[in-house]
Amino acid sequence: MLSRLARSLQTGVKMPFKVLVTHYDVPERGLEILRQNGCELIINEEKPSASYDEIKKKIPGVDAVFLVTKHKVDAALIAAAGPQLKVLGTMSAGFNHIDVAELKRRKVLVSNTPDVVSAPTANCAILLALAAGRRMLEAREQIFKENWTYGPQWLLGYDLTGSTIGIVGFGGIGQAIAKRLKSFDIKELLYSGPREKPEAAALDAKFASLDDLVSKSDFVFIAAPLTEKTKYMFNKTLFAKMKRTSILVNIARGELVNQDDLIEALQTKQIFAAGLDVMYPEPLPKDHMLLKLPNCVVIPHIGTATYAARTSMAELCANNIIEGLKGKPLLTPL
Repeated sequence: MLSRLARSLQTGVKMPFKVLVTHYDVPERGLEILRQNGCELIINEEKPSASYDEIKKKIPGVDAVFLVTKHKVDAALIAAAGPQLKVLGTMSAGFNHIDVAELKRRKVLVSNTPDVVSAPTANCAILLALAAGRRMLEAREQIFKENWTYGPQWLLGYDLTGSTIGIVGFGGIGQAIAKRLKSFDIKELLYSGPREKPEAAALDAKFASLDDLVSKSDFVFIAAPLTEKTKYMFNKTLFAKMKRTSILVNIARGELVNQDDLIEALQTKQIFAAGLDVMYPEPLPKDHMLLKLPNCVVIPHIGTATYAARTSMAELCANNIIEGLKGKPLLTPL
């Protein structure tokens, strides 16, 4: 019997591209796109999610990787794939877990799914701001304690309306947050980042230094990428410059905040409250101090966890892979 390679050479038909899908639970629409374009899928069935070692075992010989897990894509993993690797698509906006420089050095195309995550993540940011500012956890706890003590000073919190807002990182997600905040009749909108953004004018957002932003803002939203420069940028020094009534919201990456310093700031009332969709490590141990603080609202990294958003992310990731395999420009290249 002829081998697949021999048959393909005789018929002149190109063998299907092999695509490693690193998680068993990818939205079906993404897989359909790959199959419709003739790809052979190698789906990692390990549950609850594939380990780095399992991915490394399955990656040799593949033409593309549909990355869903957040394991490091390092030089060793890339080398294990082999020289035929053409494209890697990550079903995420963030890419700090990927050695993009090494992939580019090996002429491997890389893509992410940035724009489709902006709306759901921004909505989640507003959810956290309201929950933390209005003391949702403390209020709910009073129900279980049967401690409803109605009074004019009971469980007072802070509202977005009339507040000065600071957004650290004014890319797609930061701008989506700004658009939503307009409906809350805020007082002023500040943003910081490496440079001024032309889109800021339409949003009435004013460029400010990080120090100026945190010292003036009632709510501070973190929407910046994680880099060596931004890692632990929110630390004891920065918390000391914030208002004691301020609320911190992080929907970007956990390592942008020094968690030990944040815990201290919350315990000592250096800041009023925090709302976190990201932290480190993930998953967070159930006995972690962040989960014990009444003024810290923590949710398990579900900023993009809507049916529509995850389907759109899977579609974009798959289409990027197909474009790369066809030798065409990626839709959202890194």
